[in-house]
Amino acid sequence: MGDPVSMSSDHVRSTERPATGTEPATGDPTGGSAEVPFLELLARGAPTAAYEQPVLLARAEGRPAEWIDALERARLLALRVRAELEGRRRREAELSALFETAHDLAGLRDLDAVLQAIVQRARSLLGTDVAYLTLNDPGRGDTYMRVTEGSVAARFQQLRLGMGEGLGGLVAQTARPYVTDDYFKDARFQHTGTIDAGVQDEGLVAILGVPLMLGPHVIGVLFAADRRARIFEREQIALLGSFAALAAAAIDSANLLTETRSALADLERANEIIRDRSAVIERASDVHDRLAELVLRGGQVHDVAAAVSEVLDGTVDFTEATTAPAAALEASRAEGHAVRHGQDWIAAVAAGGELLGALVLRGHPGLDPVDQRTLERAAMVTSLLLLARRSAAEAEQRVRGELLDDLLDARDRDPRLLRERAARLHADLDATHVVLAARLDAPAADAEQEAAARRRLWSAASHLAATRQGLAAARDGGTVLLLPLRRGDSATELARRTARHLGTGVSEAVTVGASAPVENLTVRPDTVTVAYEESRRCLETLRLLGRTGDGAAAQDFGFLGLLLAGDRDIAGFVDRTIGRVIAYDERRGTDLIRTLEAYFASGMSPARTKDELHVHVNTVAQRLERVGRLLGDDWQAPARTLEIQLALRLHRLSTPATHG
Repeated sequence: MGDPVSMSSDHVRSTERPATGTEPATGDPTGGSAEVPFLELLARGAPTAAYEQPVLLARAEGRPAEWIDALERARLLALRVRAELEGRRRREAELSALFETAHDLAGLRDLDAVLQAIVQRARSLLGTDVAYLTLNDPGRGDTYMRVTEGSVAARFQQLRLGMGEGLGGLVAQTARPYVTDDYFKDARFQHTGTIDAGVQDEGLVAILGVPLMLGPHVIGVLFAADRRARIFEREQIALLGSFAALAAAAIDSANLLTETRSALADLERANEIIRDRSAVIERASDVHDRLAELVLRGGQVHDVAAAVSEVLDGTVDFTEATTAPAAALEASRAEGHAVRHGQDWIAAVAAGGELLGALVLRGHPGLDPVDQRTLERAAMVTSLLLLARRSAAEAEQRVRGELLDDLLDARDRDPRLLRERAARLHADLDATHVVLAARLDAPAADAEQEAAARRRLWSAASHLAATRQGLAAARDGGTVLLLPLRRGDSATELARRTARHLGTGVSEAVTVGASAPVENLTVRPDTVTVAYEESRRCLETLRLLGRTGDGAAAQDFGFLGLLLAGDRDIAGFVDRTIGRVIAYDERRGTDLIRTLEAYFASGMSPARTKDELHVHVNTVAQRLERVGRLLGDDWQAPARTLEIQLALRLHRLSTPATHG
């Protein structure tokens, strides 16, 4: 068949010749051409229905039958041309999307981003409500959801399908595409309660699935689905198959890239070992200078351990004498050398007849003589540091503890005297501070060990307070700290860092509860007492929740923080949890809050939510997508949904005029 556009142009020229007494078959008695109106419709991209108008108009005007026949033939020809043009445009868009996806694959940096782009483009080109991709799990013998686009149901996004279960399981098992125009009425595949519940929550009806193939093996399935009955055309199945091939290639490329990087990392580590071994003598001669420099510039025991860790290419920790292996520690002190203990090396830190602790080189069973002498020198330097700093540290600890005790007991209310005492300790009581309550969690075997553990905790806390220009004191069977809050920091972050720092210092789990930031300590010393009580409540809550060894502030417990906080900041909790959705409704005049309430009341099922709201399920999906963009992708996680539902209830109770 010739080019339709060329044929139409030739016909136009033929009708412009002078009449010879017999009108052409496609000519108008007035001298016009039957193709002209249809060419104009083609030129402006008119819809299919518009092509009926010229024929209807000719009949209404009473034109001759041959003219109307010519118009009919021209209309059919124009519709064929239009369909051809539409097909070419559609294929051009499909090829463009495939090209863009292949380009993304060529520059693969993030596998998740490439798979997400593939699913998004498949959904857009096929015009479906949802598109998603599952991957096989050989270890569990099933296939699981990896990427979704357009999905709003949490249960659907977490589905796992056994081989042969559901449409996706059948595709994964047989390596063939499957399509259904009505999922729940299709008996070709095995229905299960879990899968059907997830599909029903999402409201899906028509589903198309194609396999992701690597050679002869199926590694997953790519899906396109609608929330209404639909018949997928052969071209659409082929297009989704092309996207599936690209997705499989992306996964294969990412796996190869990971293997390559791992191999390069192994080679780099091997090269580093070779370089380090060749320089071992040079490092040994340098270590004494480095340790001496640490002592001269006021380094601490853990600074020595860190320096030796770097020199020996291992992990070196300072351990108290009570927690080090007793037999190995005594052997090291008696022999004057580091001794092997399992996979570790122990070097005693001693002064005269007193054992102060040990340096432990962990996970390093093979140690050459040069490195062994390096560890022994570090142990000697550590003992000198401990002796030199013990008396000064004890004096400063007492002074810091006395000032904090005075603030807690509100005995000295003179702001000038408080500032002067704090300034001598390099502390600024006019800055914003956080009060932290710390306690050891492991029970001691007897009272003596319990007292020793508390002393270690107080010592570690006092050291931390000194380095942070804060205060520390032993109190109520634990330790209380008053630390300044740095700009950009939070009470939560400070509590967690303090728990880690103290836990490392005493080699035991330490739990830390933090107050809200406090100010004006010299003007209102009782503020410290109130904040200390709040930090103790937070500490007890952590222990009740089983989060020993962790640190947190009252605000970290969400609605539970309302019970811990002194001011019961309900409005702040609601604003932090759903404030963005409330603000969006107020700006746009939407009803996302009502949609959320109906969604949770309907068991988080879009299908049941649309009945509650009397809207279409697509409207529910669109609203929930907007909620996800406002609250974050994890808004349907169990912990988040609990707080969101409580915030919704508090919001309703606090604004009865607009919610009822």
